[in-house]
Amino acid sequence: MTSSTPPSEPAPPPQPNHADLPRQFPGRDAMVRELTARFPQASGGASPIRGGSKPALAALEAVDPVRYAASRNHLDGAVSGLSPYIRHGVLSLAQVRDVVWQRMARGPGLVSEKLLQELAWRDYWQRLWIRLGDGVWENLEPLKTGQPEAAYAQELPDDISEGHTSLACIDAFARELSDTGWLHNHARMWLAAYVVHWRRVRWQAGARWFLCHLLDGDPSSNNLSWQWVASSFSSKPYLFNRANLEHFGAGRHCPCCPAAAACPFESSYEALQARLFSAPQGGERASGGQAKGEAV
Repeated sequence: MTSSTPPSEPAPPPQPNHADLPRQFPGRDAMVRELTARFPQASGGASPIRGGSKPALAALEAVDPVRYAASRNHLDGAVSGLSPYIRHGVLSLAQVRDVVWQRMARGPGLVSEKLLQELAWRDYWQRLWIRLGDGVWENLEPLKTGQPEAAYAQELPDDISEGHTSLACIDAFARELSDTGWLHNHARMWLAAYVVHWRRVRWQAGARWFLCHLLDGDPSSNNLSWQWVASSFSSKPYLFNRANLEHFGAGRHCPCCPAAAACPFESSYEALQARLFSAPQGGERASGGQAKGEAV
């Protein structure tokens, strides 16, 4: 190998790239205008989630492990909002763990340990990603739905990604995903179950869609949570019904849904299993269960 620069001479300094984004802005509005001009193909507006260490530390200071454990399954529950900051390294898992542990020690015992468990699951997913690499995009186990792989579409239908299914809950989740870059973990599960089980779309298509928008998305917790819902990394597929959604959804979707009279989720778990799957599933998935280690 040869070089046009003699070894005894220092390399010339790099020339400035005038196409680089500015590093300083007079305010958030100016930054949003700059990004909008540079990326006109991007959909939705700027996420309301603020980046940086100050918002991250404020969110960490507000964490309440006891309230989290008691209400995390509810859309209006006391979730931490820490996942985007953990994902981008603004906060470390160890940093969050230490704060949670200190507050657990002052709280009412193990009732508050759930947030610590979720951090452990996130760490587990990361370790699996290191081990599996791109294998997280392949089924880790056969599906337990009784349906062949060929029964599932390769691409996500536009009416789902654009929020035009006429199902108030599904459309609201799709819009929130696009507009904010974040979804409550229970909403992620409901949306994933709808995509895979009701619409028969491969989980990989849904996982790609989520990664296009989620500020906390990475292929480990995202893909393995989709596989948990689909049943390629769990003992059975995850399902929900209307009663489950109404109970944990703060009553915000069903009353105004144009499809309420013919709701596809209005049924018992046994009836939904018989309708959607071609093999016995061994009982219903526990209402309000969460895939592990996704949004916290």
